Amino acid sequence: MTTAIAVTSPELVLAPPDRQTPGAVVLAPPAERTLDAAVTDTRHVLERHGFLIALYPASVPAAVKQRLHTVRSVLESDRIALVESELPPLALAVLVRQLRQLSTTDLGPGVLGAAVRLLAHYIHAGAVLGSVARLDRVPVSLTTHARSWVPGSQFAVVTAPEPQLVRLGSGAKALKGPDYVTRLTTAAGHLGSTWPGTTLAAQWQVTGVEQAALPGDSPRWWGTGKLVEFAAAIPDISVLYQLITSVQRARCHWCGLELIGDRCVFCSAPLPPPDPDVGHRFGPQPARRAPTAYRPVLDPHEDTSPGMVIQHRGETPPGAAPDVVPYGPPHGSPYGPT
Repeated sequence: MTTAIAVTSPELVLAPPDRQTPGAVVLAPPAERTLDAAVTDTRHVLERHGFLIALYPASVPAAVKQRLHTVRSVLESDRIALVESELPPLALAVLVRQLRQLSTTDLGPGVLGAAVRLLAHYIHAGAVLGSVARLDRVPVSLTTHARSWVPGSQFAVVTAPEPQLVRLGSGAKALKGPDYVTRLTTAAGHLGSTWPGTTLAAQWQVTGVEQAALPGDSPRWWGTGKLVEFAAAIPDISVLYQLITSVQRARCHWCGLELIGDRCVFCSAPLPPPDPDVGHRFGPQPARRAPTAYRPVLDPHEDTSPGMVIQHRGETPPGAAPDVVPYGPPHGSPYGPT
């Protein structure tokens, strides 16, 4: 069975990088589709693909979120995963495209759905804003807030993986960027700034710059329509595959799907505590390897295209797995609150 990737807006579906990348299922909002029609559409997707991972921004209206959960409840299906994301719109669209690419590999639906949180750590998302007066995504000082009223002021903001804010101009501080190979995607609103595709691209040493249409929700998300949104992400499918397969896997004790992390995204069951005797009974498990078509031939942080190679901070010993961001914060009891 394959895994379908769904979104709540067609603006979250970026152009595929190749002909092998499948499209995404667009789930119509309640105002455009009745509940019966939405249930029928989703049932057909499950019959065709087997599993469905629906990504939606945390900023969607409550009615959209309620519709998603209602459809899942009506179908009584553990084959539908609803994954909420705090990423800004353009960055979420980039993440959706990565999942669409990975859905063509041998990654199971449980692993693919749980990889959303992992891959989000490797996306640097931000924007150039003409005003930060209504920005509530990062801390804004009173001095910066006052400067946003000065005509012509522009600010560079990064919200993920960590918040940053600088005022652009002579002597502006450089934004901390990725220390691995990325490609930059930009989307312009009502602001004629070329800073992301020129200055920022040079600072972050990206392998290329891609222009996309600005998602309709971006002005509301950033608090202004005078913006140029950007997102830097790993473009190589083999590197993404290796990042995911380097994380230890487990099997969900409720629905049986293989997963990474501490909770199944399909049935929401937490991962049981590890059995201390498993290692003694079964011994070390063999390492998983990527399919031939996606197996990296270089160091995972080297660019496979001609041009500049960006070395990752710190050398990885030969044969060792690459550094991976810890998968989310630790939980208390693995069974939730008592």
